[in-house]
Amino acid sequence: MPAKSSTKARTRNSEETRQRILRAAIAVFAEKGFDGARVDSIAARARINKQLLYHHFGNKDDLFTAALESEYLDFRAAEAALELDDLRADRAILTLVEFTWRYYLAHPEFIRMLNSENQLEARHLKASPHTRAINAAHITRMKKLLARGHREGSVRTGLDPMQIHVSIAALGFFYLINRHTLSTIFESDLGSKRMLDARLKVMQEIIGCWIRP
Repeated sequence: MPAKSSTKARTRNSEETRQRILRAAIAVFAEKGFDGARVDSIAARARINKQLLYHHFGNKDDLFTAALESEYLDFRAAEAALELDDLRADRAILTLVEFTWRYYLAHPEFIRMLNSENQLEARHLKASPHTRAINAAHITRMKKLLARGHREGSVRTGLDPMQIHVSIAALGFFYLINRHTLSTIFESDLGSKRMLDARLKVMQEIIGCWIRP
């Protein structure tokens, strides 16, 4: 029994260390980008030595991949928890618009890491064996939602689920990634609550007008 307890404790401590490294990595990568992030800084933030970081994740690229996968998993898990089945399909899609927007606002590290990965031409997502599995349920859910919308008559035919996903993401992503330059150009604080609420309304109007018959 003591041996089993000791093994469980080591496993638990190892997983806690791994999660602490991931949290530190996400924070540093989001702040500095992939190229600007230093493994020394991540190890210091996680309060571990660099050798232990390498033991868990191998190298900086592997750590970035794991951090990005973790961010995607959290996003998809939160999305999957939405109760959309009782909503008319067009309303369900607009609920996804609001969810995506509010998730971006609550998790700026996610869009910053995505921005960094795009600058790297998605090399980590391409190399990851988990990318398809992480996103498969979302794609299936969107296809079913569109099919239900066709049957209800609340969503027009001929819509591509990929284009809907891209449009929802782009309407929020572009605004938030560029809000500092846009705030300067338009001499208005695009990060204020009033402007953020107005942006959500615009996004829902755009998607709503597009998807409905």
